Amino acid sequence: MAVKTTAFVTDKRFVRRARELKTIRVMVEMYCRDHHGAPDPLCPRCAELIEYAERRLERCVFGDAKPTCTNCTVHCYTADKREDVRVVMRYAGPRMLLRHPWLGITHLIDGRRAAPLLPEKPPKKSPQQPAPPDAAPASDPAER
Repeated sequence: MAVKTTAFVTDKRFVRRARELKTIRVMVEMYCRDHHGAPDPLCPRCAELIEYAERRLERCVFGDAKPTCTNCTVHCYTADKREDVRVVMRYAGPRMLLRHPWLGITHLIDGRRAAPLLPEKPPKKSPQQPAPPDAAPASDPAER
């Protein structure tokens, strides 16, 4: 019996976001290892930061067209998490070119990309207001 194989195809829509998630994971791991010296891969605080970043990336309004966070027009991180990520990136960013050159270079290139415009919101539906009592009801042309 012949085994049927199919080629693995990467969904092009999510390649960039997956790479950005990998980049933030690597940066947080570098920071945690060098600052917290956790015996496990990550201390609880850094593991929470990665989970938070993952949730934010999954829910990004720009999808895979998402710019890097510094160029983004929508700051979806809370102020304390944004500060935590800034500290991690200030430490790990310069070291990325030595330890993970491909991720570091692609992150720098992505940082030069212009931020897309926000998707337009659908118009709000206004609640129907009752017709004034002295106004005549609109007649249907089919009834004439």
